[in-house]
Amino acid sequence: MKNIKRILIVALGMGLLLGCETADRTTVSVRPDQPISVVATYSILGDWVQRVGGDRVQVTTLVGVGGDPHTYEPTPQDSASLLKAALVFENGLEFEGWLDRLYQSSGSQAGRVAVARDIQPREEKCACHGSESDPHVWQSLRHAVTMVEVIADELSQLDPTFAADYRQRSAQYIDQLRSLDSEIRQQVQSIPQQRRKLVMTHNSFGYFADDYGFEVFSLLDSFTSEASDPSAMRLAAIIRKVKEQAVPAIFAESTVNPKLSHQVAREAGVGVVAPLYTDALGEANSPASDYLSMMRFNAKTIAESLR
Repeated sequence: MKNIKRILIVALGMGLLLGCETADRTTVSVRPDQPISVVATYSILGDWVQRVGGDRVQVTTLVGVGGDPHTYEPTPQDSASLLKAALVFENGLEFEGWLDRLYQSSGSQAGRVAVARDIQPREEKCACHGSESDPHVWQSLRHAVTMVEVIADELSQLDPTFAADYRQRSAQYIDQLRSLDSEIRQQVQSIPQQRRKLVMTHNSFGYFADDYGFEVFSLLDSFTSEASDPSAMRLAAIIRKVKEQAVPAIFAESTVNPKLSHQVAREAGVGVVAPLYTDALGEANSPASDYLSMMRFNAKTIAESLR
């Protein structure tokens, strides 16, 4: 009897292990004569999936243009989109804190793909939460290449009939990403080293700063825009730094209320630059309607503001 119980326990454990291993794999079948329904959690990622997938994918983006994924509140329509999807592309690195509950409640059988899974995140200590991992990996074109490769791999595995097409489109797009990286490096050379300071509301440009040699001052001292307002002591310290280091400008962000930026700029005696695009693309008629345009606009705005 004891042996039987032991066998049952082992079998149950194996079943749980297998369930864990296959939890992220889709059970939704695809047909070569129909486009694949996929979900992307935020607009930048949706752009990448569409570039790689082409006409073979029908992309639904949960947090649309101009939306803040940090503070997003899912809708009933999001559950319906997840339910019919074959794959869900997410950033990972705890960026979409609302996704686990939404996925569970939707009853979706879609495979979940964390596109940042192969990236070692930046880690920083912060006054609010101790040590944090920086989820803003898309602000590095080098990391964008890695994530686009993950998208191509996952679509190829799901839909092998069209794998060559996914590989070709991703290779062409990666060439554009690398070309833009070279372009931005040339732009940055026009900024004196001592003026390469980025004062932002939340700490969203760390990867960009690492790639191109900037220093970032975050007003909220956090990787999320949901952080509580900074203390008067912290604001005073940043204002002092801005003055002492002759920082030319403070950068507002497209998805964050600029009130705090204007307050600090006013007290430091500097201007606020029109918003950079941080966590989302802009509208179709904006200078950041797609990822390449967004990165190009941000780099140009930074270079022109800090020279």
